[in-house]
Amino acid sequence: MTGQRRVIAKVLEEATDHPDVEELYNRASRIDDNISIATVYRTVKLLEETGVIERHEFRDGRARYEIVPEDHHDHLIDLKSGHVIEFASAEIEALQEKIAREHGYRLVDHRLELYGVPLKKADSDE
Repeated sequence: MTGQRRVIAKVLEEATDHPDVEELYNRASRIDDNISIATVYRTVKLLEETGVIERHEFRDGRARYEIVPEDHHDHLIDLKSGHVIEFASAEIEALQEKIAREHGYRLVDHRLELYGVPLKKADSDE
């Protein structure tokens, strides 16, 4: 792995959000100003192909990335701000397993993305 790829991988590893390629480039080029956007695209493609990172498309027209997590989690996406909340729910996991079994399947993988907008004060009072 080249030094530039290491920088990009480090940026991804330290990300607390789900950056797109442009944001990865901005962060990586602050560390090494010789990194090109093309290098970021190639590195992201390589890391995705080797299973190091996951690609997400949260309906905002851009691919966003995260390091493959050790523990499974799902995502709640705020449609107004684009903010992504990671969460885990044993209840949801059990329900998905149950549904798969009821249809004669063993669940081997899944991805859950919830999309929402913040509750207005009046909405939460009802």
